[in-house]
Amino acid sequence: MAQHDQSSLNQLRQLRAFCEAAQSGSFSKAAQKLKLSQPSVSLQIQALEKDLDTLLFERSGPKIRLTPAGDLLLDMARPLVDGISRLADSFSARLGEVHAGPLDVASGEATLLYILPDIINAFSTEYPQIDLKLHNVTGQDGMALLRADEVDFAVGSMIDVPDDMVYHPIYEFKPSLIMCKDHPLASKEDITLEDISHHGLILPPRHLSTWSVVDTVFQRHNLDYNVVMEVGGWEVIKRYVESGTGISIVTSICLRGFENLSVRPMDAYFPTRSYGVVVRRGKFLSPQAKRFLELMDDNFFAKQTVQPASRKKQIREDTLITHL
Repeated sequence: MAQHDQSSLNQLRQLRAFCEAAQSGSFSKAAQKLKLSQPSVSLQIQALEKDLDTLLFERSGPKIRLTPAGDLLLDMARPLVDGISRLADSFSARLGEVHAGPLDVASGEATLLYILPDIINAFSTEYPQIDLKLHNVTGQDGMALLRADEVDFAVGSMIDVPDDMVYHPIYEFKPSLIMCKDHPLASKEDITLEDISHHGLILPPRHLSTWSVVDTVFQRHNLDYNVVMEVGGWEVIKRYVESGTGISIVTSICLRGFENLSVRPMDAYFPTRSYGVVVRRGKFLSPQAKRFLELMDDNFFAKQTVQPASRKKQIREDTLITHL
């Protein structure tokens, strides 16, 4: 009996080492996370491969990559390892208790400014004992934090959802054209895409998907467009639009109603943007994470988490839009 218990404990350690190596893509990083030596991690994974009679990683110098068998085992093992690691939290969750502990949320500027303040205030008031940490990130950095289990979930906007992520849209925001009050287009009621093409645009940096969406829409209508300024952050963009430097296509998430701007709806040309929660598939959610998500949407766990239909559209977005 004792021998069986020791064997199970060894296998749990091997699986934990395997999961950490798979998620970090490195034996040395896994060793740092587990506070072990790199040889110990390598030996544990080799023993696991021997027990399962299969190769789990392709090794090329310091680089490692999961084999198909490794991918399969990761899908099976990660929920088990997470469950054991969070046993105390899971027990508290079953009791409906939210105790002191960490909550890490990945997000970007737009979500932090326009969606989360009231939710964070309500959560912090109700659970002052929770150590809440907000990670202000964009794009691939947010995805990397999710995959490395360094955050509980992310809040942002997605169009194309990776297979290892689950997206739960909660809010919807329409696209709008913004311009200064005395802009030539401000007196025009029905503004067309062709009208916009004759005026200078202020857009987010080219590597972000908002630019790609704008570019795709103009290309579909066989129209040229002119970008007079490239700058990040809706608040910065609104300020330069107010000053008359240019006009912009923004998501209505950033419009509060008191800006010194003329605003026109643009949903006839540009897609509506959803914002919601992104969780790694199979991720264990702590009691504090579940409570936070329920504050965002009280039916969060009653609904079936879905991926937006726009995933099938030609406009693709390979990153989280969490700062615009």
